[in-house]
Amino acid sequence: MAINQKPRPKDAALKRFKLVVFVTLLGLLLFMILTETNLSWNFAAWSSDDIDEDPYLGFGDSNVELRLPKQSQLSIRLEKRNRLPPRNLDLYPKLANNHIAIVLYVHNRPQYLRVVVDSLAKVIGISETLLIVSHDGYFEEMDKLVQSIRFCQVKQIFAPYSPHLFPNSFPGVSPADCKGKDDPKAVHCRGNPDQYGNHRLPKIVSLKHHWWWMMNTVWDGLKETQGMSGHILFIEEDHFILPNAYRNLQLLVTLKPKKCPECYSVNLAPSDVKSRGEGSNFLIAERMGNIGYAFNRTVWRKIYKQAKEFCFFDEYNWDITMWATVYPSFGKPVYSLRGPWASAVHFGKCGLHQGHGDNDICIDNGVLNIDVKDIDKVANINSEWRVDIFRDQPGYGAGFRGWGGWGDERDRQLCLNFARMYHSMSNGPNISHS
Repeated sequence: MAINQKPRPKDAALKRFKLVVFVTLLGLLLFMILTETNLSWNFAAWSSDDIDEDPYLGFGDSNVELRLPKQSQLSIRLEKRNRLPPRNLDLYPKLANNHIAIVLYVHNRPQYLRVVVDSLAKVIGISETLLIVSHDGYFEEMDKLVQSIRFCQVKQIFAPYSPHLFPNSFPGVSPADCKGKDDPKAVHCRGNPDQYGNHRLPKIVSLKHHWWWMMNTVWDGLKETQGMSGHILFIEEDHFILPNAYRNLQLLVTLKPKKCPECYSVNLAPSDVKSRGEGSNFLIAERMGNIGYAFNRTVWRKIYKQAKEFCFFDEYNWDITMWATVYPSFGKPVYSLRGPWASAVHFGKCGLHQGHGDNDICIDNGVLNIDVKDIDKVANINSEWRVDIFRDQPGYGAGFRGWGGWGDERDRQLCLNFARMYHSMSNGPNISHS
């Protein structure tokens, strides 16, 4: 006959103690595993497109009401065009697997754009991908040139708040705006001067506004690219693209996680815009350049988290703003991987959106002379090459104060609203800053 015995108090206490110790050790072991995994993921983040973090954690408030300038009819029409599907779907119904989208951002230099379009037409593999053309404002000749493209899928987007679309109100020129070095109190005008005492010039601030609007729209606002976690290539209307550019781009993107896991991007040209490369037998990791640069969504999220720094730095150039404020915030050098021969060439002779008059062509007196050699017509990157790191290169960096041109509070707030426009729960009423 079985006899039921109650456990002795000492035995029960010992069992509870053992259970507590076991659970504690198990928890400690789990914590160590998770910590090690997290450290490993952080190290490998740049060699993978897998993203688990919240991209917008710590910036802004999704409940903040957007306050954007009151749109004109042209602005509204252009914004509607942004939602149209890409053209040439009848010619290229499907994009290649793992294609790398190309974004070409333009203003009003049709002579330049013709050169770029002609060069892109000769790029090997261009028909496999999507070309997105981002317009700063609307200019009919530029629009027609882009509509004439037949060598790949093409999507046009227009910055609906470009200063060039607002001739009599902010972000264009408002009648009550301060000019030059006006004293707002003495002249009774509107505006905040930059650190050098100068008031805003719409044609100057449009450079930074367009780039920031474009980045937010391409990464977070377009149906065609919202699902992309991989690299996107960005080029400008004064970048001549060599025939091997796309194939070299694909190789660099593939090699980056293996050859240079600490690299944030890839470049099609040296950071020195006057250089065509070393012509050597090794890859180069150097400071990120602004000609033919490509990065993935992981890097975009790091850039996006510095939106306030980007928008409040008194510098009208987007690239100098990035070098002086955003990249230093990453905590380590921002290297970009490239080959020893350039696959993109800067040919512009005029800056600040000049050179668009018939008698003011700024391409070497109207003639473009870029020597395309046989080596530029085929992929010229070897996966067996080593990587040389160029350290401590000259250029803008942390501590640079900026050239100014970006002191008006209205520009800074509009910039912040571009960062919020695809993440805000409430798109508030448009307001006039005239």
